[in-house]
Amino acid sequence: KESRVQCCECMRCCGRRDPRPRTVWLGHPEKRDQRYPRNVINNQKYNFFTFLPGVLFNQFKYFFNLYFLLLACSQFVPEMRLGALYTYWVPLGFVLAVTIIREAVEEIRCYTRDKEVNSQIYSKLTARGSAHVVGVVLYTGRELRSVMNTSNPRSKIGLFDLEVNCLTKILFGALVVVSLVMVALQHFAGRWYLQIIRFLLLFSNIIPISLRVNLDMGKIVYSWMIRRDSKIPGTVVRSSTIPEQLGRISYLLTDKTGTLTQNEMVFKRLHLGTVAYGLDPWMKCRAIFSIYTQQSQDPPALKGPTLATKVRKTMSSRVHEAVKAIALCHNVTPVYESNGVTDQAEAERHYEDSCRVYQASSPDEVALVQWTESVGLTLVGRDQSSMQLRTPGGQILNFTILQIFPFTYESKRMGIIVRDESTGEITFYMKGADVVMAGIVQYNDWLEEECGNMAREGLRVLVVAKKSLTEEQYQDFEARYVQAKLSVHDRSLKVATVIESLEMEMELLCLTGVEDQLQMDVRPTLETLRNAGIKVWMLTGDKLETATCTAKNAHLVTRTQDIHIFRLVTNRGEAHLELNAFRRKHDCALVISGDSLEVCLKYYEYEFMELACQCPAVVCCRCAPTQKAQIVCLLQERTGKLTCAVGDGGNDVSMIQEADCGVGVEGKEGKQASLAADFSITQFKHLGRLLMVHGRNSYKRSAALSQFVIHRSLCISTMQAVFSSVFYFASVPLYQGFLIIGYSTIYTMFPVFSLVLDKDVKSEVAMLYPELYKDLLKGRPLSYKTFLIWVLISIYQGSIIMYGALLLFESEFVHIVAISFTSLILTELLMVALTIQTWHWLMIVAELLSLSCYIASLVFLHEFIDVYFIATLSFLWKVTVITLVSCLPLYVLKYLRRRFSPPSYSKLTS
Repeated sequence: KESRVQCCECMRCCGRRDPRPRTVWLGHPEKRDQRYPRNVINNQKYNFFTFLPGVLFNQFKYFFNLYFLLLACSQFVPEMRLGALYTYWVPLGFVLAVTIIREAVEEIRCYTRDKEVNSQIYSKLTARGSAHVVGVVLYTGRELRSVMNTSNPRSKIGLFDLEVNCLTKILFGALVVVSLVMVALQHFAGRWYLQIIRFLLLFSNIIPISLRVNLDMGKIVYSWMIRRDSKIPGTVVRSSTIPEQLGRISYLLTDKTGTLTQNEMVFKRLHLGTVAYGLDPWMKCRAIFSIYTQQSQDPPALKGPTLATKVRKTMSSRVHEAVKAIALCHNVTPVYESNGVTDQAEAERHYEDSCRVYQASSPDEVALVQWTESVGLTLVGRDQSSMQLRTPGGQILNFTILQIFPFTYESKRMGIIVRDESTGEITFYMKGADVVMAGIVQYNDWLEEECGNMAREGLRVLVVAKKSLTEEQYQDFEARYVQAKLSVHDRSLKVATVIESLEMEMELLCLTGVEDQLQMDVRPTLETLRNAGIKVWMLTGDKLETATCTAKNAHLVTRTQDIHIFRLVTNRGEAHLELNAFRRKHDCALVISGDSLEVCLKYYEYEFMELACQCPAVVCCRCAPTQKAQIVCLLQERTGKLTCAVGDGGNDVSMIQEADCGVGVEGKEGKQASLAADFSITQFKHLGRLLMVHGRNSYKRSAALSQFVIHRSLCISTMQAVFSSVFYFASVPLYQGFLIIGYSTIYTMFPVFSLVLDKDVKSEVAMLYPELYKDLLKGRPLSYKTFLIWVLISIYQGSIIMYGALLLFESEFVHIVAISFTSLILTELLMVALTIQTWHWLMIVAELLSLSCYIASLVFLHEFIDVYFIATLSFLWKVTVITLVSCLPLYVLKYLRRRFSPPSYSKLTS
């Protein structure tokens, strides 16, 4: 048979190859001339061959790492060499090793998770044990609709990393300026261009290579803390490169079903037009059904289709017809599992109730079948061609399945044709959304109104209808249907046309309403996010009334807020009028359908996004997966703010991948969303702690860590500048060999890195006062202002230490090195203590360990430092004075600032 792979809208933007004709040879494997994709899930960013090139490219495409690569390579040129090669290549190699190991671990974890899921899928298929081929699957693996609607996994680079990259460019500019000044003060004498390069290398510490490795190791620690948090069990970090993003989210885009709600459907309402049955009168409904069933088991002599149309149906017969239709029109299969007491085969043979489990692709259908069981009509058996129902009296009703028309997102309905084996009656049952069923059922005056009423209660509404067919009518339909399915051209259209010939003037039986209950603590979580300054947008495929009701029920829209329901628009003029009406409203939540959204974005994209971004909350209903991803892109482009997308199903994957932070909820729709996400949680309520505590801490800690590492490097660079200027602008390094490497590793690494354990408030306080999170949205922890303050501190301390050492040294140059280097190490340790806000025992250990390492290593540093000099009283008092002058003013300034201009969180910690 011939088939053609359909191209989705996003295939063009994803750069996928064009669709091609496909020939499937049934029973002739030797004629297969094409290879098709395997039916496997793959969320990996690299494969075996692209891993190393891909990781290296992602590292060196940014200025920061490329600069250090060029710096290290320059040392192979003899005229540019300033010291041993290892002083440049060892730090760079260590940075790359940490990055490669981290990426490798994540890829291996991703591969293991994918393999686990693929094995589960394979096990389910093989467990069926079918000996016969019953069909051919044309589209698998990457050609699945859900996969084609998603983009390829990518390495997300956080806004924080881009900001740090920007700061390094500023530092590079400072490096060039300082080098030019040094050469200018020499009046550009001799080979001045070579001197510029030597000064660039000499002052290269202005840009700290240890910054990248500290930040990367910090991300690993933050990810470990998230995974180990007992208050959000089951949380998985799939992308350890962006934990800081969680601390600066401005827009949260969330799915509804399975994310805000439990995706556990409960049957709530049966509406027959004149009467409705709710939870309370279920027993009454069961009694009516049981009485009618008993009466119908002994039918009168005069019974037939002609009489039935003439006699006015009683309420009991209407209930019976509705329950019967619901029990037959579905894709549910009862499965019997051994419960340890009953043999499985025996349980299946006797329809053992305690062993029966219902399986279906939709939880809605399971809820409907469970309800028919509760009122007495039980689905006890089903295969491809038959169905068995059990009445309240224990009688088994057998039905032959003649045709079944599955539900699709395009048709929004499903149908089935069955033959009652006891009477020979053929009936066509159909259920679907009210928007399509309204044009299929016979005229009535209550369908639209009652559908609206039930939707406003937050119920998912289905319209159920039937049509009796004679044997001749069915045979005629079957002939046309088979002929249409055998068509080579326009097969789908011809099949749909034949089915639609049946879908006319159907008898409206009832409306069903099922409720998807909210997940635990959704309301307080959304309130926390709102108080934190995060705007929540709900994107759902449900109808407008249901989505609006859920938004109110979840307190996404507060009781005091007005709601503007955007009228359905189809052209530019209507969109213009509706936008003007919306513009006149203030502090108003917006509810809009996917169709209206598409029209607005086509003609008035800028105006619509400007108005929507001002809303406290936005609900978009009847929203397609590609629209969800489009909304994320537009928010990022128009606002420049960080977005977080959270969902649980395959239709949320494109949105999750597009967002700055993608969060997957492990729900009943499988693991596709959680596997493709950056972070995976088990419940929506865990999102609050993930953002308020871990996101906030990760961002603040990385900001403090990055600025301190920059300060550490600027201090030693300032000292080098002072040293060179004093000694006739010579391009000679102040500290050589092990001193320069040991400074940023053994002597100061542990105390500086211990800042990843620092916190300004306890996690309980951060959850109780989400307003603290709002402060981070302005990006103040790492800004040009804080960067400038740290630069000034570095210049001050570097100058004090160097000039102090030059002023107080006695006779030999090695004394300058001893005094200045020791003062520098002590200053860094004291500055870490000044920066820390909440002490952790590991911080104290790190400070003492670093100091001990330095004192112990002095024995081996006789090449650079005079061991006998450092044991004198003169050395001790000079180092003490220099260290106090460099640090004491800053301690005084910190005390005065906290006394007269305390930060917002200080009141909560007191």
